[in-house]
Amino acid sequence: MLMGLLSLAEGYSSLVTNGIMGAGIGAGLAAVGAGIGIGRIGGSACEAIARQPEASGDVRGTMLLTAALVEGVALFGLVICILVYFSINGVFVELSGPEVFQANEALKALEDAAKAAGG
Repeated sequence: MLMGLLSLAEGYSSLVTNGIMGAGIGAGLAAVGAGIGIGRIGGSACEAIARQPEASGDVRGTMLLTAALVEGVALFGLVICILVYFSINGVFVELSGPEVFQANEALKALEDAAKAAGG
């Protein structure tokens, strides 16, 4: 299975492949971090309500607010990773101007020269 996935990346340079992998790992870490954070918030809220049932309304409101903030940070991280993924694949190259395209071509030339030199 891994070799099948690696064969899909055959036409890409290693810079593009590493960027795509980094965007995927970043999106995964943002989702995992949000899941852990929301789980801890929910667990702490349950403990607080069990200790002091009369304050359940305040605890619930605070829990929802902090869970929304954690989820917002995760969503922000996911959007950044999606932007990185699409900019690496060249979707936003036209929007970024010819300098980005020239820099990408220069990086490809350097990478080809390094491969030719045996590095």
